[in-house]
Amino acid sequence: MNRRWFSIILIVAAAAGLGGFVLIEAGAWLVIEDPLQPAPVAVVLGGKVPFRAMEAARIYKDGTARQVWLTQGGLFLEDVALAELGIDKTPEYAYSRSVLERMGVPDDAIHVLPERNNNTAQEVRSIARELDRAGIDRVILVTSSYHTRRVKALWRKVVGKQPQAIVRYTRDDPFESHRWWRDAADGLTVVREWFGLLNAWTGFPIKSEHW
Repeated sequence: MNRRWFSIILIVAAAAGLGGFVLIEAGAWLVIEDPLQPAPVAVVLGGKVPFRAMEAARIYKDGTARQVWLTQGGLFLEDVALAELGIDKTPEYAYSRSVLERMGVPDDAIHVLPERNNNTAQEVRSIARELDRAGIDRVILVTSSYHTRRVKALWRKVVGKQPQAIVRYTRDDPFESHRWWRDAADGLTVVREWFGLLNAWTGFPIKSEHW
């Protein structure tokens, strides 16, 4: 084998190795967390019942937050179809409230935000408006591990540095950041989060009601 072919093989092997490393780390890179600091409010972002509410309950019970806020999901086509059939669908925040109460959070410390949200960007805006009305300058945002980087990026882009957002994730969610490609659900989650990040970084050119 001459030197030229040997160099080509080395370059291809290095590129393949780098690509494999990037692929493996694509899930782990999504996971970030801020140091926990006291804040008046911990907010449970929609999704992954009961895990996010469980983490917020722990934060409340250790005295780090004095209130727990719950966001409301949007009204989607399937909800409208059920309503037209006369079938009431229990909203997600109702389950999260039950989780909080079961774990010892008193009813008067739980607040459901009034606005409906179809995606995380809307959710962030709703939280920021409610914090502004309440005169609160720091909040703890509780979500799933894979969702933390996007939540942080959205807060910075949509809200800015104030109020300060402390992003935390639940320890109970079964997402495996270093082995995400081995599970179909984890794989779809990683793809969705990366797509959401790219959409946010480029100024939200694609509108969606579902992420």
